[in-house]
Amino acid sequence: TSDRVGTAAASVIFGPAAEVIMAALIMISTFGCNNGLILAGARVYYAMAQDGLFFRKIGLLNSKAVPGIALIVQGIWASLLCLSGTYSDLLDYVIFAVLIFYILTVSGIFILRKKRPDAERPYKAFGYPVIPALYVLAAAAISIDLLLFKPSYTWPGLIIVLLGIPVYFLWRSRVARNP
Repeated sequence: TSDRVGTAAASVIFGPAAEVIMAALIMISTFGCNNGLILAGARVYYAMAQDGLFFRKIGLLNSKAVPGIALIVQGIWASLLCLSGTYSDLLDYVIFAVLIFYILTVSGIFILRKKRPDAERPYKAFGYPVIPALYVLAAAAISIDLLLFKPSYTWPGLIIVLLGIPVYFLWRSRVARNP
């Protein structure tokens, strides 16, 4: 089908075995990506709870120093998302929302370099300023394209992300009243 361009091209070039190889490579990539998302996602919930921006219980570590409750919450949330539609639909929702945060994160490099030019930088931004600028432009172009051509998937994601702003301030004010 049209959404499997890589597999179709590999089949033409390398024959029928290419489909199996491509499927194996996609599975390895998916497992690696999920590993990173699961490990990082639970730690984000944990850090938010530690900072008073999420439920306190989620900020607890189990006997192995793992944010177990955060992992369970993340698993429940992921399961609910899986029930929300097809994989392709879910991917479209997520890509747009994630791109917003990637654009903000990479743009932060420019802001920090301007505001704190003498700060220690143990991690270098490869190809700065060209590569980060190209990334921001490409991600912005993809985001605009998604907004224009897949609005039924992108607008809900944008609204959810924007709703996070008042939720953040409400949660923060609640914590300030009840330390």
